[in-house]
Amino acid sequence: MLRVLYGGSPAASAKTLELILKDSAMSSALSREEYKIVGVLTNPPSAQGRHKELIPTEVAQYARIWNKARNDDIRIFEPEHVKEEARNAIAEVKADVFVCFAYGHILGPKFFQLFKYGGMNLHPSLLPKYRGATPVPAAILNMDEETGFSIQKMALGIDEGDILDEQVFRLTGSETTESLLNRAALYGGTVITSILRGIAKTGEMPPSRPQEGKATYCSIIKKEDGKINWGNSAEMIDAQIRAYTPWPGCFTSVNGQQLRILKAAAASKVALQDTAVPKNTSGVPGTVLDYNKHRGILIQTGSGVLIVTELQWQAKKAMDYKSFMNGARNFIGTVLD
Repeated sequence: MLRVLYGGSPAASAKTLELILKDSAMSSALSREEYKIVGVLTNPPSAQGRHKELIPTEVAQYARIWNKARNDDIRIFEPEHVKEEARNAIAEVKADVFVCFAYGHILGPKFFQLFKYGGMNLHPSLLPKYRGATPVPAAILNMDEETGFSIQKMALGIDEGDILDEQVFRLTGSETTESLLNRAALYGGTVITSILRGIAKTGEMPPSRPQEGKATYCSIIKKEDGKINWGNSAEMIDAQIRAYTPWPGCFTSVNGQQLRILKAAAASKVALQDTAVPKNTSGVPGTVLDYNKHRGILIQTGSGVLIVTELQWQAKKAMDYKSFMNGARNFIGTVLD
């Protein structure tokens, strides 16, 4: 039986882990015995919330839920860094292959020597485009017409491995980073299960091909990147909000108080036939123009009108635009900073 170590941390990665586990020999719903997850490698618990409680990653949480529900013994590794002590512990589970989606650490040659078949990585872009840690926000920010995911053999260079499989998605202009990551998690996870079954059957990694085309790289996202510049176009701000959902989120300020803009869209995209909604005005960028009960709150940008439908004051609950306007006197005419 093929023994698998799975690496990942966020919620989307936990979805892929769930799919692989349910397909594997560890699922009581299936009789085949082709491969099994023997361990997961994830980030250590992080301090969250007002009381800085240490919370395990979503991958660690799901592995523990699985263990408890199935009386299983998946080992959970949560090292700060994958150095000698961590490698020695991982070696004890005798995994044949490493499968990774959004683990977030650079791994060295000594790590990959632990696995007979090396490693494979689910990367949510069409490599070599958008190598690095933030390929999904990059595709949304650049308003690409298509994106996808790649299953690559892991190499020492960042996202430089040969391609085992890839899938292309057309983009509608309404996707968020969260929705695209979830899509890659499910579709990519299905492809990974097929590859794992193939390795278990043949004793070999499937054929791969070198990456083709010019490599591009995406940058690390910082919390301050979420600040909205109202001088940008409505389409650019729309893309920024979707790209930074769920993190770091987009925000502006009203008289020194932070206001998060959670959902919005350019008027040119969602109100083409609605003559009651202006597509552009001569107003100062950031000006709250009007409140349309059927559409949302209208805000002038550097080019075009943005329709906002969900907002959140700092330290308050998120609200739809109708609830927000019920408690926001004199909001019309305000210039957002």
